[in-house]
Amino acid sequence: MESEAVMSSFHAVYEKLNQALDDLPYDELGISVEVKEQVELTRMQLKRAKKRSDTQDIELAMDMMVVFSKKDDRNADSAILERLAIKLELHAIPDLKAEEIAVRKLVKERGVQNAESIQQINDLLGKFKQIAGVDETIVLDGPFSSKSLQRCRSLLIPHEFLCPITLEIMVDPVIVATGQTYERESIQKWLNSKHRTCPKTGQTLGHLSLASNFALRNLIQEWCEKNNYELPKKDACLGSDGISAELKEEISSLVQNLSSCEFEVRREAIKKIRMLAKENPDNRILIANYGGIPPLVQLLSYQDPNIQEHTVTALLNLSIDETNKKLVAREGAIPAIVEILQHGTNEARENSAAALFSLSMLDENKVLIGASNGIRPLVHLLQNGTIRGKKDAATALFNLSLNQTNKSRAIKAGIIPALLHLLEEKNLGMIDEALSIFLLLASHPEGRNEIGKLSFIKTLVEIIRNGTPKNKECALSVLLQLGLHNSSIILAALQYGVYEHLVELTKSGTNRAQRKANSILQHMSKYGHIP
Repeated sequence: MESEAVMSSFHAVYEKLNQALDDLPYDELGISVEVKEQVELTRMQLKRAKKRSDTQDIELAMDMMVVFSKKDDRNADSAILERLAIKLELHAIPDLKAEEIAVRKLVKERGVQNAESIQQINDLLGKFKQIAGVDETIVLDGPFSSKSLQRCRSLLIPHEFLCPITLEIMVDPVIVATGQTYERESIQKWLNSKHRTCPKTGQTLGHLSLASNFALRNLIQEWCEKNNYELPKKDACLGSDGISAELKEEISSLVQNLSSCEFEVRREAIKKIRMLAKENPDNRILIANYGGIPPLVQLLSYQDPNIQEHTVTALLNLSIDETNKKLVAREGAIPAIVEILQHGTNEARENSAAALFSLSMLDENKVLIGASNGIRPLVHLLQNGTIRGKKDAATALFNLSLNQTNKSRAIKAGIIPALLHLLEEKNLGMIDEALSIFLLLASHPEGRNEIGKLSFIKTLVEIIRNGTPKNKECALSVLLQLGLHNSSIILAALQYGVYEHLVELTKSGTNRAQRKANSILQHMSKYGHIP
């Protein structure tokens, strides 16, 4: 009912944030290039947010408009009321009673303020009660009457005029093979991203042809004229794929500059591609389509730390796209990234770890990274890196350790002492990450032999006693995994006083903690270890 006021509050915050980020003295503050780029991206998003009028839940808004309309014949349609009641979770009598009490309280707090909204809520509650089988009128104590209220007009776009992808009014609606209608620019971007399904239905598209929906376009134009609504103007420079010719030309030029003989031209091209690849998915696809990945992979071996840092970060940003993950690996980037991970600058090493994490989302790349000796330098970064470096290394090692052979490599590289250090250094805030990797390693025989030492079991019990809810869940999972393979682990945990904490967690822990604690207790009972 008051979404516009709430949205205005958010836009006021956007404005303040934008002003605060204006002309930040980056050099005086000693901010890294990576953070500076992040701030600039945030500012761009804030500017876009300021210009954009967000669309609310359109079906809900349309139903509300119909229900509150005094002229619309559909006002009496019980199907609309039932749908509204279900969506607002006000179809059961206890819920309606609770809402009525809440509205009464609101009236007392606000008095005449927002009186129209409150009266409309009152009317709607009455209708909900009728369809729920409660025939009574809700009388609110308030210094206003329905006669003194004037209806506030609000412009709501019919939901069938909105593109299912962007939830914005369509200017050029087109029909896909499944019969669904989308804004041409939006569905073209979807198809350009190698998707071959209908976004709304999930069905595979029989063909990729797009047919203009002239009938709907005419209806939209008629509605706009009737309601004095101005359609957003399409950029004349945009191609059928929704990408401007100017951007295509820029990316094509930048890719060519990657092979320039001039050092400064190359460096600027890499930096710009790094930034463009970070901005949005379309840019990542476009850079790859224009052949940007092979020259970037070659530049990883360029003997300049600055070039290496920007290049590995550009490839990290490009690898967010699923198809690009394959292309980057196919071009032979992984050994070169591992080399930078070993010998690059601090920021280059951190971004190399993040790039290996991104690439390792594909199973075949997990194998490649392990075979390219990528595990040992990641363990070294986990031990000796900055906090950010440790986090990047931990996420990469977790993903890589999903592969059984890589578990053995990580154990031989000394990952377990490094993880134990993370558990001891609580100020690092990486207990969950460490325990998650321990859980993977505990499924490997070598890992269980290394982990199952008394000092580690004592640490686990301390976490189960004093950790955060998430810490406790992870520690219980590791203890259960170890205990299932070695009952002496459970005996050791009992000696450190785990039993009373397990019993407590079965009553007051999170759902996952309760399940794990119960499983450990059952395992204890099975072997007669219950005190």
